[in-house]
Amino acid sequence: MYKIVEKRELNPTVTLMEIEAPYVAAKAQPGQFIILRVDEEGERIPLTIAGYNREKGTVTIIFQIVGASTMKLNQKNVNESIVDFAGPLGVATKVDGLKKVCIVGGGVGCAIALPIAQKLHDMGCSVTSVIGFRSKDLLILEDEFKAASDKLYVMTDDGSYGEKGNVCMPLNEMFANGETFDEVITIGPLIMMKFVVEAVRPTGIPCTVSMNPIMIDGTGMCGGCRLTLHRDGKPITKFACVDGPDFNGYEVDFDEAMSRGAMYRDFERHAYEETCNLLNKEVK
Repeated sequence: MYKIVEKRELNPTVTLMEIEAPYVAAKAQPGQFIILRVDEEGERIPLTIAGYNREKGTVTIIFQIVGASTMKLNQKNVNESIVDFAGPLGVATKVDGLKKVCIVGGGVGCAIALPIAQKLHDMGCSVTSVIGFRSKDLLILEDEFKAASDKLYVMTDDGSYGEKGNVCMPLNEMFANGETFDEVITIGPLIMMKFVVEAVRPTGIPCTVSMNPIMIDGTGMCGGCRLTLHRDGKPITKFACVDGPDFNGYEVDFDEAMSRGAMYRDFERHAYEETCNLLNKEVK
């Protein structure tokens, strides 16, 4: 069992939890993920590691309440436990040799981008961060990004905070002014990453994306997280759990990934509503 030592609401739909998991904390690196189960009957859900403390033996996760399992997880409180917390899984984000990087995060994807920005900052790398949200109400981790960034752009779709617009706007402005980077790393909704890649493509700057497709076992056995990459004019199949989650954004077939990601949306909504009804009955 893995005890919850901290729980904090970042916004109405996003929660931070710090989990006591010393063996995971000892090996975790930015970009990797864990797979957890809330209880014995729970489904396996992958969540990217949002932070770790090797001395305390804890791992931080940040999750959005979008389905039945994340709703059950959000019902847990400090000093309660979850049954499984397996990891670290996946390949850590490659940061060696980078001197100047732009990090682009969208929504809850900022939770995944933050530890990468922090590690680069600690290495002495110049970090420019662009973080985007639909509105001020959904803003998370601004102070943490400020501390880890030499420059920070905060964007909101409706202009309720920071600058109005999407994350590509400051990117395009920087490129138009001759700004360059060793690499652009982007993490967020698939559609956002697709447009970030297209904004970066004319510059030829390497662009890394973090993919989070449907995943079950996390070992490459189930095939649920497969992605199609296009390399040298040929399609190749990779698995986000063992080959990723980071990939060359120029190679990813985003349209296929978005289509696959939408396959279980109705099922997820149904499970979410059933769980809501069950929890409401328990409260009564």
